[in-house]
Amino acid sequence: MNNLPKVKIGIVAVSRDCFPESLSVNRRKALVEAYKAKYDAEDIYECPICIVESEIHMVQALEDIKKAGCNALCVYLGNFGPEIAETLLAKHFDGPAMFIAASEESQNDLIGGRGDAYCGMLNASYNLKLRNIKAYIPEYPVGTAAECATMINEFVPIARAIVALKDLKIISFGPRPLNFLACNAPIKQLYNLGVEIEENSELDLFEAFNKHAGDERIPAKIKEMEEELGAGNQKPEILSKLAQYELTLLDWVEAHKGYRKYVAIAGKCWPAFQTQFGFVPCYVNSRLTGMGIPVSCEVDIYGCLSEFIGTAISNDIVTLLDINNTVPDDMYEESIKGKFDYTHQDTFMGFHCGNTNSKKLAFCSMKNQMIMARALPEEVTNGTLEGDIAPGEITFYRLQSTADNKLRAYIAQGEVLPVATKSFGGIGVFAIPEMGRFYRHVLIEGNYPHHGAVMFGHYGKALFEVLKYIGVELDEIGFNQPKGMLYKSENPFA
Repeated sequence: MNNLPKVKIGIVAVSRDCFPESLSVNRRKALVEAYKAKYDAEDIYECPICIVESEIHMVQALEDIKKAGCNALCVYLGNFGPEIAETLLAKHFDGPAMFIAASEESQNDLIGGRGDAYCGMLNASYNLKLRNIKAYIPEYPVGTAAECATMINEFVPIARAIVALKDLKIISFGPRPLNFLACNAPIKQLYNLGVEIEENSELDLFEAFNKHAGDERIPAKIKEMEEELGAGNQKPEILSKLAQYELTLLDWVEAHKGYRKYVAIAGKCWPAFQTQFGFVPCYVNSRLTGMGIPVSCEVDIYGCLSEFIGTAISNDIVTLLDINNTVPDDMYEESIKGKFDYTHQDTFMGFHCGNTNSKKLAFCSMKNQMIMARALPEEVTNGTLEGDIAPGEITFYRLQSTADNKLRAYIAQGEVLPVATKSFGGIGVFAIPEMGRFYRHVLIEGNYPHHGAVMFGHYGKALFEVLKYIGVELDEIGFNQPKGMLYKSENPFA
């Protein structure tokens, strides 16, 4: 994805001065070797200058990893570790930090070769709390070189999302359509997260679009679209306008990102958009999202933010869908019951007019938007990308600010079933374990809007850690709880 940072994690080993320094040196070397043997060596940088035992060493290590271009930090307790110097590392490092510790190697070396990092991790966590320092600590943060290498690799997508958020600008074109108060966007929490926002009128966008009329790059864009759509190009007469609009958005991003490195867009798509622009922007939105620039529908700013976080975590294309309609009884009986281990209430259909990228659809065609065409001339409602969403694992999620500026989020893992939807739009039959209870006691009880973001894969573990790191309270992160685990609002006698 070309709208995301490349993560480089500086590994800094620390040592308590009353423990053998060689433990940390040798364990750090083994950790780096284990990482390079299994993962991308460019993810990490081994700080060679010193083993951090003091505040002076801490400053030297920080200068070294900064010079090396590291944007994330791994504090590695090769032995018990110096609780002051090691936590100051995280305090003064400008980026996400993780703490892990070495386990003991052999029963034959528990005198001179015992490091007690299992104990030292407790002191590290206590000192981090004393200093109000955020740090990622894995579920079980003590391990062998190979186990710690896996922990660092799991930190890569978490760090990528956190680094990206601090350099993100959301560009919106509004206001929201009438009756879309659910997509309200209190901006205070965006600033708290380090995200910038530039709010524009759709009239500003219309002016920019008109200035791109006759742009010499349009024919090349049309060719790109024709190659992508193939036989699904059912409205070739609209490609010129769609190409003009895509160039408008891409040029706007370059001209308006300012001092920020990464951009996402909360776009307008109705009701006046079609009649004035002469098309719907769904297909273009899907193409930008495929470039790593998520574009949400209906000026959904927190939907856009959610999409960007998912893009950073998965390093892949995401989408934004309505939690839309139930699966009909006859479809469930014929295509799901007895074939998949889901109850009827575990299933639903996720839908949007046509903003899901072609790479995430089982098949697709670019045509007119049926809902809008019911009230408008068909010729101004062309430009949507329709097709069934490809089956496979998904993570359905959203980060939202409430009206009183409180961050709240949900995560649910499930799958898109290989079941023909027999419907229109970009749509899929979704199955999430215990979805019925989750729908009632998280989505409804938590006052979430109907838009949810989708990552194509199971990324709940990393997303949960990102949400914790950026400040979402644990009791404000909802998930699809298993049967027998009651929600706070759930009637125990139901």
